[in-house]
Amino acid sequence: MPTFVCSAILFDLDGVLVDSTRQVDREWRDWAARKGVDGDAVMAIAHGVRTVEVIRRVAPHLDAEAEAAAIENHEAADQTGVVVMPGALDLVRSIPEGRWAVVTSGSRLLAQNRLRYCGLPVPEVMVTSDDVTHGKPHPEPYLKGAARIGFSPSECVVIEDAPAGIQSARAAGTKVMGLASTYAAEKLSQADAVLRALTGVRVSANGTGQLMIQI
Repeated sequence: MPTFVCSAILFDLDGVLVDSTRQVDREWRDWAARKGVDGDAVMAIAHGVRTVEVIRRVAPHLDAEAEAAAIENHEAADQTGVVVMPGALDLVRSIPEGRWAVVTSGSRLLAQNRLRYCGLPVPEVMVTSDDVTHGKPHPEPYLKGAARIGFSPSECVVIEDAPAGIQSARAAGTKVMGLASTYAAEKLSQADAVLRALTGVRVSANGTGQLMIQI
């Protein structure tokens, strides 16, 4: 059984702690239909990337900041179809306080609402789209996550479901585990390990202040 030793765990949100795939797909396709944009082209890049950056790529003629705010505010108010990922609640409850954070491409309001809707605790440390200039796959989100939780990136393990997030984590200098939820396992080959589910992940303290993650 592989074991990772770290000081903190940084979680992506969508596709890792919560399953929002149906809501994200519905929201983006509705938006694309209203704006005359190819919905398939949107969904090909939407997972794991900031909303504003998706819009800049697929519809550069639009006001990306205004469109992104409207989409995320609507998502934050409507959590229909969003569910907690199997094993997520037990996993975060097993981690000592102050040793885990959420690093997401969504807004802070959206992240808080999704966590609360799914019955998950809102961690003290969160890095959201509101906190970065460059989103995933740029390393900035995970560099900020590590800094805010008080450890170097090399002391952190990231759990991610999207290639863009895995690239971000690796570029930041963390170890990264890919969760084959949104993408097939072969799409997550840059991760140090690939998980089929969170249900088999175990976290324990090793007596020296470090965490041991068994998968």
